[in-house]
Amino acid sequence: MRPIPRVPVPAPGGRAPADRVPADRAPGDGVRRGRPRSEEADRAILRAATELLAERGLAGMSIEEVAARAGVGKATVYRRWRSRGALALDAFVREFQGLQPVPDTGTLRGDLLAALRAWARAVTRTPMGKVLLGLVAEAQHDPALAEAWRLQVMEPLRARRTVIIKRAVDRGEIPASTDPDVVLDLLYGASYHRLLHGHRPLTDAFIRDAVDMIFAGLAPGSLPSDPARN
Repeated sequence: MRPIPRVPVPAPGGRAPADRVPADRAPGDGVRRGRPRSEEADRAILRAATELLAERGLAGMSIEEVAARAGVGKATVYRRWRSRGALALDAFVREFQGLQPVPDTGTLRGDLLAALRAWARAVTRTPMGKVLLGLVAEAQHDPALAEAWRLQVMEPLRARRTVIIKRAVDRGEIPASTDPDVVLDLLYGASYHRLLHGHRPLTDAFIRDAVDMIFAGLAPGSLPSDPARN
């Protein structure tokens, strides 16, 4: 006679034995799962961080305050972001990138004006200017944050603006030898200088003057053609 198969006896409380359905697996799929990340918690944390950054700037924001305002534990925040700088950067990117469209006015001058005006509005008329200043300061002694700033803010923005320069080359407005990096450094460098030092206001008149000087220097024939020029 064949032995009758043994049927597992449920554990106390009606649960299957631990070797039947491990707690970290979904029944039947055999795939090990970690703790699920809550998108709702992410949104609450980023929203709280954005509010505190607007109120106090990065120097006045703490992870403890963010957690309290978001209604989560401090450990929940640290599981997602290693530092307040990393959290502030994500909050900044979420707000800032949507304020930086790729203009297409049909002319290089018009595109440069629209691009720089959008940047200036974001840093002078929204809390993002205060956050930007705090992040730039924090990045001076946090190499990981500095690298993240380049990857998440600088490179995406410059990639969008490079499109403007390439379109102008295709239209024949500027020479094909134009270096987009130099144009963008000139475009944003002067504005960053005013924002960081605060010695003069970042006005629309200044933006027009800066763009017109850059545009005049880019016009065909405005520079010597000898690549070995001093």
